[in-house]
Amino acid sequence: MKEPVEFRKVRDFGDVISDTVLFIKQNIKPLLKAYLFLCGFFVLASMINSVLMQVQVGNLVKSANAVDYSRGTRSLYMFSNFTLNYVLMFVFIILNYTAIYLTVLSYISLYVRKGNIAPTVAEVWSYFKYYFWRMLGSGILMSMFLGLSFVLCLVPGIYVFPAATIFYPILILENAGFSFSFNRAFKLLKGEWWVTFATLLVIFFIYYACAMVIQVPAVAISMAGAFMRNNSAFFGTYGVIMAIAQQFSQVFMIIPIVGAAVIYFNLVERKESTGLMERIDSLGQNNAKDDHPFVQEEY
Repeated sequence: MKEPVEFRKVRDFGDVISDTVLFIKQNIKPLLKAYLFLCGFFVLASMINSVLMQVQVGNLVKSANAVDYSRGTRSLYMFSNFTLNYVLMFVFIILNYTAIYLTVLSYISLYVRKGNIAPTVAEVWSYFKYYFWRMLGSGILMSMFLGLSFVLCLVPGIYVFPAATIFYPILILENAGFSFSFNRAFKLLKGEWWVTFATLLVIFFIYYACAMVIQVPAVAISMAGAFMRNNSAFFGTYGVIMAIAQQFSQVFMIIPIVGAAVIYFNLVERKESTGLMERIDSLGQNNAKDDHPFVQEEY
């Protein structure tokens, strides 16, 4: 059996990807357990809202087609019936991504602090509730900044993307604030942007490939419905299945989040060698102190 993954070390391009996969493989059960306990409510609520939206879409399309509306009136009719649903969908998207990022990064932080030992759900929960509002607010601000960068011009968005990705590990793993994490992300990427960007492309490709596997049934139903003379019956079914598949596929977000953490530690070790220095300092010491607020907490 392979040794547990050591985050605090220098890695090359291939090692970052292979260790990302290896860590998930070694920790799949406790990591999924933490995901289900801490993210399950948000995923379920989002799934119910998405399914209800798709059912409502089918009913509204039938109602709109039954009445002779003009194109503009039909669009206004549809929009007026979906305002609340879209607001709820937007809220659940934010909560979903906040919860999954926070769960995975809290798990990794505890894993590192405990000496490469899987933490319990109770331990992850203590980090989760401590960092939740910080992650929520910082995540909204960073998403707005990244979105604005892409809107203004594609190139700035691409340039900011790697920094935005390692911003979240810095926020949790260094117990930092927004401004510190933001500035540190760009400092760590100095001279390492290209290899980091290439690594992230591969990791996100793996994520999208895995997510598409779950969404294939919905796509197959859509293709089948396209060949039917009256495919209105397929519209609602396709929407419901696609909504459920999209929610289930969110579990694969674990891949890029773990990858971002591995990249973060790799950049830190290349520039600061903190892990190496800590291992040297700990030689001959049985009990190293840790300054995290939950180290003394017992369960």
